[in-house]
Parts: sequence; structure tokens; C-alpha cells
Amino acid sequence: MFKIKINTIQREQFIDITDKLNYLVADSGFVDGIATVFIPHTTAGVTINENADPTVKSDILKKLSALVPYQDGYSHLEGNSDSHIKTLMTGSSCMIPVVSSRLQLGTWQGVYFCEYDGPRTREIWIKLLGEFEN
Repeated sequence: MFKIKINTIQREQFIDITDKLNYLVADSGFVDGIATVFIPHTTAGVTINENADPTVKSDILKKLSALVPYQDGYSHLEGNSDSHIKTLMTGSSCMIPVVSSRLQLGTWQGVYFCEYDGPRTREIWIKLLGEFEN
């Protein structure tokens, strides 16, 4: 298993990690199979979405905040219930096919680390299942 550390700088943000993942896959000697990306945090997630227009990220964060406001009479004592709920919505893992040492994403797709309770130092765990170079 591989780990990537990431430092977030805002309470909520989407960070494109596609290039980091592609570099890790190529550098590892992994050729074909599946890359599983897992976020071991309860207030951060991962998702695949458009990476061509940066306004998509801000639109998604805006809508998530409208659906799940920061302050809404939650009972959780830490004051970050909205972060837990948003993580539920985006999920904490994704699986991506890998062919010829490259993530197989659609033309406009990118992989995003989703921070909902930052700024923090976070980890991304990657497990590669399949064929490595000899």
C-alpha cells in the first residue's frame, strides 16, 4: 500500500490529485489492474468529477453547503457534523482501472480529495491490485 500526505488550507476544498496518482502508479511499476484510493478520515472524502472547468468544484462545494449547512442545530459536540455528512455524500473510496501504467479516466474526469473540516494534514491511501512490471 502507498500513502500520500496532503495539507489542506481551507475548511472546505476539492484538491485535484489526479497527477499525483498517475505519478505514483507509473513510478511503482504497476502496469494493469485497479487502483483503489481510500481516505482514512471521517471528515474528508474522494470523488471523481470534471477537471476541465474549475468552477465545477466551487459549484459542488456551494451546493453541498446549501444542502448541509455548517451550523444547523447538530448534536455532535465537535461542531463538525456537516463535515461527516458531506463525507457520506462523496464517499471515502473509489476504484479506478489502470492500463499501461495510467489511470483510465474519462476525457474530462479528475480525482479529487475532498476536505470538509480543514485545514489539516491528511493521508490518501492507495492499493494497487493487478500486474506489476517484471
